[in-house]
Amino acid sequence: MGRNGGIFVASVASDCREAAKRWGLGVESDRFCTAAEMDEPDALAREEGFLTGVPRRIVHGPFNELSTAAIEPRVTEITRARFLQACGLAKRLGAEKLVLHTGYIPLIYYPEWYIGRSVAFWRDFLDKHPDAPPIVLENVLERDPAIPLEIVRQVNDPRLRLCLDVGHTNAQERALPAGEWVRRTAPWISHVHLHNNDGTWDTHSPLFWGTIPMKELLLLLEELAPDATWTLETREAEASCRLLAEHGWIER
Repeated sequence: MGRNGGIFVASVASDCREAAKRWGLGVESDRFCTAAEMDEPDALAREEGFLTGVPRRIVHGPFNELSTAAIEPRVTEITRARFLQACGLAKRLGAEKLVLHTGYIPLIYYPEWYIGRSVAFWRDFLDKHPDAPPIVLENVLERDPAIPLEIVRQVNDPRLRLCLDVGHTNAQERALPAGEWVRRTAPWISHVHLHNNDGTWDTHSPLFWGTIPMKELLLLLEELAPDATWTLETREAEASCRLLAEHGWIER
């Protein structure tokens, strides 16, 4: 049984619109990954035009130099302002989820300190902005799930869940296998970014080009996080869509 309604194509894919239309998928908008793009006068109108006819939408918010636990307090202030701005854009675009990064950088922050500061940030943010769209925190540089998982667990708010980026787990030296991330975080996973790589670099390659055993991983996600949505975050989408169709995850 296909799950077309729960699968999205990232707009970074060169064939995003074509693949989404051909296979009946949603779109995850990456236009606002760089915060400055949100300040462009016609950015929202352009993205509304790009998403015309797309029934289901997710927005990926800004992440460059943003941190919920920055040592410099003004960076935290900017992060709060940019995240709030992204919430507004996501609502205007009718997005069902907003993807944001944890912002953790190894060797810069002590993990326990980063968790505590981030928990305080998110509790305050969600308390002050009860109309914010559902937010999913994405792992990037973490070698294991402890930091994003503990942030979400301790905030303990249904509006804050995890976006498991399986490609990022595979590109980290000495990181846990992607399947182990799924097993440890499954109850908190609301969204998944799907792409592959050879374990040395975050190449956002097609699902079948890399060292992640993708079929086994998708079966595990279906078993342990059946309600999670998926985004194909590959540089080109069609080949990965065909792979999903071959195994029944997308109906032809």
